[in-house]
Formats: sequence, C-alpha cells, structure tokens
Amino acid sequence: MLFDLDNKYIKSHLGEAEFGIERESLRVTSDGALAQTKHPFGEHRNIDRDFCENQVEIIGDVFNTPEELIGQLLELENEIDAELVKNNEYLWPFSNPPRFGSENEIPVADFRGSLRSKSLYRYYLAEKYGKKKMLFSGIHLNFSFSNGLLHTAFEQSGEKIFTAFKNDLYLRLSKRLTQYAWLVVFLTAASPVADNSLGIKSDLYSSIRCSEHGYWNTFTPILDYTSLKNYIVSIARYIESGKLKAASELYYPVRVKPRGANSLETLLQNGINHIELRVLDVNPLTRAGIFAEDIRFIHVLMLYLSSLPDFDFDKDTQTAAIADIKKAAVFGSAEYKLRAKEELEKIKTFTERYLPEYISVVERQLEKLSDGGYPEIISREFGGDYMNKGLALARKYQRGESDV
Repeated sequence: MLFDLDNKYIKSHLGEAEFGIERESLRVTSDGALAQTKHPFGEHRNIDRDFCENQVEIIGDVFNTPEELIGQLLELENEIDAELVKNNEYLWPFSNPPRFGSENEIPVADFRGSLRSKSLYRYYLAEKYGKKKMLFSGIHLNFSFSNGLLHTAFEQSGEKIFTAFKNDLYLRLSKRLTQYAWLVVFLTAASPVADNSLGIKSDLYSSIRCSEHGYWNTFTPILDYTSLKNYIVSIARYIESGKLKAASELYYPVRVKPRGANSLETLLQNGINHIELRVLDVNPLTRAGIFAEDIRFIHVLMLYLSSLPDFDFDKDTQTAAIADIKKAAVFGSAEYKLRAKEELEKIKTFTERYLPEYISVVERQLEKLSDGGYPEIISREFGGDYMNKGLALARKYQRGESDV
C-alpha cells in the first residue's frame, strides 16, 4: 500500500483532499446550431476554449470539497450565460454535440499574438484526427491528497526526500487509477444519446467519447512507470519519433501533472502535484455537469487504490486497461456490470473500515447497477427527441435551475 491507513496520524487526514476541474461545453444558437460567433471571453482566468472557437472551457480553482468546487462551477456558468444571452446563445448541456452539417461549422480556436502557436497546433490536430472529434465535451477532474496527509505519510514512511516520496506515491496511484478507469466510466457515463449528424449509433454506447469512437491516439501508448524520469522519457520518445506532436497530444485516461506550466520539463523539475482523471462525461442531469457524490466517490476510490499493493504495469496490462475503458463505455454491458459489482463490494468493505462517513456515496454507486444509472435516465428523458429536449434543457439551465 502507498501509506499505512491504520496509522492513527494518517487516518486522521484521510477525509482531506484537493479538487480542481476543467469542464468543456459547446455554444449553440436558439435553434440548436453550433454558434459561429467569436468566443465571447478574452483573457479570463477561469474561462477559455480548448479545441474549437465555439467551445467554452471552465478552468476551476482548487477546493477542499466537491461542494465548493461545484459552487464555483455554477457561479462561472452564471457569468457565461449572462454573456451568451446577449447573442441568444446557450451552453449545450451534453458531452455529445448538437446537430451539425459539415466540418466548416467547427472553427479551430482562434488564438492570436503570442498564443498563435496554440491555433497552429490545433490545425495539426484537426488534420490528423478530424474536426468532428473536437466537438466531444468532457470533464477533467484534478485530484491531490491534502498536504497534511502527504506530510504525515512522509514522516511515517522513513523516506528522506519529500518530493521523491510524493512523486513515487502519485505515479503508483496513477497506474492503479488507469487500471480502474473503466469503473469510473461505467459508473459516470452520461452520453447515451446523440444526433444522427454525429454518424455514430449512439444507443450502443453509454459514453461515445470514451468508446472506440472517442478521442484516442492512433496507437496505444505504453508508458514506463518505474520512475518519474523514466515516465517522462517514455512520453518524450513518442514525440521524438513523430507519433506525438507534443505531450498534450497524449490522449490517455490519467495524467500526472506538475504545479505551473504543463510540460515535461516542468514535470521533471517540479515533480508531480496532482493526478488528472480525463474520462468523465458532462452529465446533463445537473447544471454543473457533475454531481458532488461522484467526485466524492472518486476520492474514496483514490484511497482504496492506495491500499492495494504495487504491481507491474507492463505492456499487456496497460493495453488491457485501455481496452477495458472502451468496452465499459458500451451501453448495458453485462460483463462490466458484474465486474463493477465485485469491485464496489470491495470498496464498500474498505469504506466501512476507514471512511464510514462516506458509505452512502459507495451505496449510491451500487444502486446504479440496479436502476441502470445515468444512461438509463438520460435515454428515457432525451431519447427520440435529442435536439428539442436538449434545447429546452439548455434554456432551463440558463434560467438558473440546477437539475433536471
């Protein structure tokens, strides 16, 4: 295990963590078309766009609780909607895009001046992967243990260098999280409906963006987790070989990130600050796009995974982990439902012992296996009339209502 969970000093910090989020959405017109206006926000510390000009990306601050994080998400959505209403535009509340015609309706993000290279990079991505995949919206959840937990665990570990201890801890945890990312997909997938213009039979999937149709590299990257230096070198080799243009082109379910500029150089110099989980759909059942209970479950999952022994994350195991994510995104998979139940029962036992105050969070995940979870609800609410019902929901959320 990564640290001694039975140690009373460590145990007193288990409920502490830090959370950050990046949430993408598309801007649409009053009839559901992709907005063709320029991105309405200039230099804003929390609001930007990623791949395309008609996208809005919220980049949240760091908070100690999921509830605080969601509070800021809603405040920023209020700010965005106050601007969009001027052009009679809305935030599309789904991971899957609205109806669109040609790729001409998907303008590459127009960064200018000193940021021009960001646009050039996105033109490269558009050419390599196609613009259509730029329309998938998702949520990236950033997670770190509290400084209190990390420093207490370090003091109890007998290690001599804190940064090295933290790097090893997060690298090992990222291996496990990649191996278990399929479970997060199975429990939080929220995009089982789509417009026919996407060209994918959506009712086969609970999450198209996490399926084989999603934004994946043209090959399965194999990374070296034996040390942070080796991890960085394994990514750099793909860049040197031309398989990747930059480290940001690594479309991997889990990344380790530094504090400061997100680059391999900064990661090597500053070490790992947090883990980024990239497999979450925008959930249309809540205006924030994510429920606090799902964020808290991921916190519990992180602690559970930290209790497991280290393992060899070799080529075959990594390949299987990526394949599991894509298969878990298939709607109603009996195989992954069974696997999810087995894992959740283990997590429930762990939670009863170490985090009894969060047992209801795990029990809610188990309930999803019985009632079909988000995919069943979303299919029932929006299947058959995706565009009209989606627009009605976008208007509802712009009025400030929080949930379906």
